[in-house]
Amino acid sequence: MSERFTDVESVRDGLKQVDYLADDGLASVVYLADRLEKPILVEGPAGTGKTQLAKSVAEMLGARLIRLQCYEGLDESKALYEWNYKKQLLRIQSEQQADWDTIEDDIFSDEFLLTRPLLEAITADDPVVLLIDEVDRVEVETEALLLEILSDYQVSIPELGTIESKQIPLVFLTSNNTRELSEALKRRALYMYLDYPDLDREREIVLTKVPDISQNLADQVARIVRSVRQLDLRKAPSVSETLDWARTLVLLGVEHVDAETATETANILLKYRSDIEKATKEFATSEDTFDASPA
Repeated sequence: MSERFTDVESVRDGLKQVDYLADDGLASVVYLADRLEKPILVEGPAGTGKTQLAKSVAEMLGARLIRLQCYEGLDESKALYEWNYKKQLLRIQSEQQADWDTIEDDIFSDEFLLTRPLLEAITADDPVVLLIDEVDRVEVETEALLLEILSDYQVSIPELGTIESKQIPLVFLTSNNTRELSEALKRRALYMYLDYPDLDREREIVLTKVPDISQNLADQVARIVRSVRQLDLRKAPSVSETLDWARTLVLLGVEHVDAETATETANILLKYRSDIEKATKEFATSEDTFDASPA
């Protein structure tokens, strides 16, 4: 299989072209995952860009993104495949004169197979990126199924036999650390932890993603969000919420954020009443937070 990337720099530059700002560490993991043909396990708090990383890599490559959204109760029929039982029943009823062997060969064929994201990814002819999102939400049994697929990139269907992968897709598994994943799954994947960006990177993200925002306002947004995240919150603001807040300030014509403006728009940044109350109290008592950025 031909490599998708020539070097680490090509990954970093390619992601920048689709407005995803990656450092050398992140770009290195994506590059190595391609060369070693291993999935990437991306852990970190919610809202730090884990899902967006997979979307941006797919956009950069011009590949189709196939997403398996994980949830409690996800099983093989929703993750891998199932048979179209209604269509099979209709075919049986319409072929009542045929012998069973003929009918069985007919109804257990590709025509009656409903492919789910995992099977769709490994049987695709076109380039794909497979995103297994929030893998920490599935049960241990489903995690074992994922491990089996990601180890061999083939699927055994009793009625059809073994279906081997036409390609090895670039795979991203994301986790919000709601439970510990198995050691076997972690051994199979390359590991990356995505934390909230530091001040400089968040300012750069805001400048990249929010048209017409000034350098000073972007700096203020990044510094205020950073101070808010240091509070004891039920849910710290994500990067996407930072961007929503920055866009809100631009739409309102705000050139400099003061305590009153921050308080009036805190509901864009925070989504729990208790968090908003803590933040507004911080805004009222910390004048340094709203100082103009240094020249």
